[in-house]
This record gives sequence, structure tokens and C-alpha cells, in this order.
Amino acid sequence: MKPEQSVIKSLPRHVAIIMDGNGTWARRRGLPRNFGHRQGARTLKNIVLFASRIGIEYLTVFAFSTENWSRPQEEVDFLMNLPTEFMKANADEIRKNDIRFLCVGDRTRLPVELQETIDKYEKETAQHKGMSFIVALNYGGKDEIVRAVNRIIASDVPEVDAEKFSCYLDTKDIPDIDLLIRTSGQQRISNFILWKLAYSELYFTKTLWPDFNEKHFIKALKDYSKRERRYGGIK
Repeated sequence: MKPEQSVIKSLPRHVAIIMDGNGTWARRRGLPRNFGHRQGARTLKNIVLFASRIGIEYLTVFAFSTENWSRPQEEVDFLMNLPTEFMKANADEIRKNDIRFLCVGDRTRLPVELQETIDKYEKETAQHKGMSFIVALNYGGKDEIVRAVNRIIASDVPEVDAEKFSCYLDTKDIPDIDLLIRTSGQQRISNFILWKLAYSELYFTKTLWPDFNEKHFIKALKDYSKRERRYGGIK
């Protein structure tokens, strides 16, 4: 057992994080919002490596939503470049830790360079056996469901049940989310992976994402381990 696991009764298999608070973090320091996003990327690297080390099997992060296009163009352009920078800067550590990289969301609106980055690292890490690190880019929960419905229509499938429907989702190869963490004190799910969140445990912290660290993560995991998951039944 890894040292960090000794204080946690039951680790979630799949953790998802809404990384909120970058802009607030920057504003409180009199800095442009993009400084917050860059610091948030440093936090992400630390959490990805830590989650991998303690045995989390899947880690999904909300990087850019279908609604984020309404932000100022300068910020959008920065956010479109940041994933490529992140992957290039951390490629060696991702390989060393046997982490598999995946991306969910509608890629068609993403810049060509970003689409190429996604394809490159998905292919290069496809055989990795460690933690799956999933980035949601141009992602919206409702949008994912609508696109799944259109795939079903295009496939001329006469009838589906919940299990078959899930096969048409972007997240078809990813298990349901056990624990959703949202930083910065906001208490909503913001259209994030609605189908996979059906029975997730929710954890909200006032900590801004750039300040989120291993201790905060362990605190969330400890809280999760104390919960009783019933899935609609009685224990």
C-alpha cells in the first residue's frame, strides 16, 4: 500500500475535477486572468502525477466547455494554446508514469494544432497501463448526449437501452465518475459529463484551483471514503 493510501479507507476509481477559480486567483493578485490559467496548469501537473502515484485509475478534468467560447478572444486563444504547451512540457513524465492520455468533447471546433496534439498523445500513450488522464475540451454534457443521439439516428438503430446508449457517448470507454471535485466554492456541475455523474459523490471546496494541492486532494478523498453509496437502494 502506498503511504498516501494508508489514511484513506476506499479510493474512488474515477475522480473528476472542475478546475474553477483561476481568474479569481489572478484578480486577487492584480494579475491578468491568463496568469491564473498558467498557474492552474502547474497545479494540474502536480495533481495528475499525485493521483497516478496513489492509485487513482481515471482522472478527468474540465479544461474548456462549450460555453467558454463566449469569453474574451484573448483568453480563448490562450486556453486553446495551453493544452498543447502542457502536453509538450510534461510528455516525459506522462510516459515515465505510464499514464494514458484521452480527450473528450467536440474536437471539430478546436484549432488544428490542438487537434494534432490530441491525436499525437492519444496514439503515443494508447498502450500505457497506468492511470487514464482525460481532458474535456470543447465539452458540454448536453452537447455530448445530443451528438450521441445523432450517432444513433445515423446508425439506423431501432431501439436502445441505457447500456447501449452509453456506447455512443464520447465517454463510452470511461467508467462512471465516483467523485466529482469542484474548487473555488461554486456548488454546481456546470453541464459536465451529465451521464457519467448520475450517481457521483460531490465534493465542493472554497480553495481556488491554483492553490489546490495534494493535501486538499487527500481531504476530498477522505471525505469520499466516509460516504455510503446506495445507488438508490437501502443498506
